[in-house]
Amino acid sequence: MAESRAHKAGKGSAARKEVHISRGRRLDAVRGHYAIEVERSGTKSGINRALSRLKTQTNRRKILRVPQSDMKKALRLARQKQMNVTVSNMAKTRHRHT
Repeated sequence: MAESRAHKAGKGSAARKEVHISRGRRLDAVRGHYAIEVERSGTKSGINRALSRLKTQTNRRKILRVPQSDMKKALRLARQKQMNVTVSNMAKTRHRHT
């Protein structure tokens, strides 16, 4: 399925997009020392899958971009997984670090 315009905008101007990771998965973007994953579904399972994709990136800072209404849910799930990740809204105007 093609990515929506909002999903593409959430990745920003990353140097590498759709980076292959283990088990046939793909990370949304890598930009310098940052790994970026965009999850717009708002479901618990979708956010958990995005967090697991970010977890593979051991030497990078991790950014999870979600709609602003899902930021609290994403922060709670990241803390449950004990992950060091920054949760940001799609417009990149608000962010919280776990």
